[in-house]
Amino acid sequence: GQLQQSGHLGAVDGLVFEQAPGHEVETVAVLGEGPFRRAWEGVEQPVHELEQGQVGVSRSPSDEMEAVVTAEHMQSLFGSGHHPLAAKRAREFDLSLGRPGLASPTKAQYQAAPSNSPLRPDGLFSHSDQQILWESGTTDSLSRTGWGGRASQQIGATNPVISVGGTARFGTTALTAPLVLPGPGATFGAYGLQGADLNWAPNAARKAAIDAMYNPTQETALAEAYAKIHRDAFSASARLGPIVKMQPGDAGASAAINAGFAPLIANGKVNTGIGQQLYQIAKLIEARATVQGSRQIFFAQIGGFDTHADQVITGTPGQGAHARLLKQLGDAMAAFYATMNQLGLGSSVTAFTQSDFGRTFKPNSSTGTDHAWGNNHLVIGGAVKGGKSYGVYPDLVQGGANDVSNSSTSEGRWIPTTSVDQYAATLLRWWGVPDGQLNLVLPNLANFGAARNVGFV
Repeated sequence: GQLQQSGHLGAVDGLVFEQAPGHEVETVAVLGEGPFRRAWEGVEQPVHELEQGQVGVSRSPSDEMEAVVTAEHMQSLFGSGHHPLAAKRAREFDLSLGRPGLASPTKAQYQAAPSNSPLRPDGLFSHSDQQILWESGTTDSLSRTGWGGRASQQIGATNPVISVGGTARFGTTALTAPLVLPGPGATFGAYGLQGADLNWAPNAARKAAIDAMYNPTQETALAEAYAKIHRDAFSASARLGPIVKMQPGDAGASAAINAGFAPLIANGKVNTGIGQQLYQIAKLIEARATVQGSRQIFFAQIGGFDTHADQVITGTPGQGAHARLLKQLGDAMAAFYATMNQLGLGSSVTAFTQSDFGRTFKPNSSTGTDHAWGNNHLVIGGAVKGGKSYGVYPDLVQGGANDVSNSSTSEGRWIPTTSVDQYAATLLRWWGVPDGQLNLVLPNLANFGAARNVGFV
């Protein structure tokens, strides 16, 4: 999933998250690179719906891995309505965004184009298709790799994309999948072969037998590749298992991280799903010497934003499913941002959102909204040139020049003005992907000529 263009926000993911049909996801990406400048002092703006996701990437000039979704306060500018984005507001910018691969059509061009025209995104209004287009950075919903994975590959990142929100196209390359980690308190590794398990002789013997099979160099390339997968898996679980398992109430838990997440901790545990994921990422960032690598992408996700019904409570637009989800997201990102500052890394992280599409400006008869197109995205971090919107904000006139709905319905489906390719290129260039390699990561970026850098970082 991913956040969206101008209209509403929906579900939230980290990096890229594939979700069950009918549930929208949002993604937030984190990029870390050098000292970031503080931007966005958080101004009041109207908030509407979240559509999908989260992602994280980071780089430090001192070869220390730094990355995570961060936001002390969060707010955003959407098509209509006012919803609280939780306790705190963020340093961010708003971007009218959402078309992969090609420049935006005019309303007349879009309406005149046949369904198979390149002027119409593949599977527009389909959650699964649009999530894949966002995550892959292509115009083909059958694409098998993601732009986060390709970017990591291009810069030679030590680790693949690390996901705490499940598997996702975003972090996939032709040869690797994201490293998927479980939540706090869970075991990451082979069951029965962890720590104290080996005190029982049969388990110790089993572990010795596995090591005997995979440790020696194999005679054929195929056997060696297979053995290496197992060796790497055991090595990763040995390094990361203790970090993954740690919970706020455990002995040895990080005081700095617990301080940042204190508003979300109850009975020794983080009390929301997205909070738990960002807590995991915070631990991995603090333990970056153990995790290894100088640049890293993380992925987290929160769903439930496909709000065809009960998006708001009638007569109380500040309450309902949407407001509740935004509060979870805002509180978690606020805690994460506070934690990064506790760790002295607040200026070395950039978080950004992704999603599949926006939602209609016009509500439906079930106090909800339906599938649309353009929406806003948020970028948060010290490097962000914040305090303003980028791209062209729609006129918010139903049936107007920016609304591609049928003239008989005029529901407010806004044409996006900035491409996924431009958005991703701006972030990746700042992250350290050389200009000459951006076209390899984003195969349609050349279509935008010199307009490849949106300029928000």
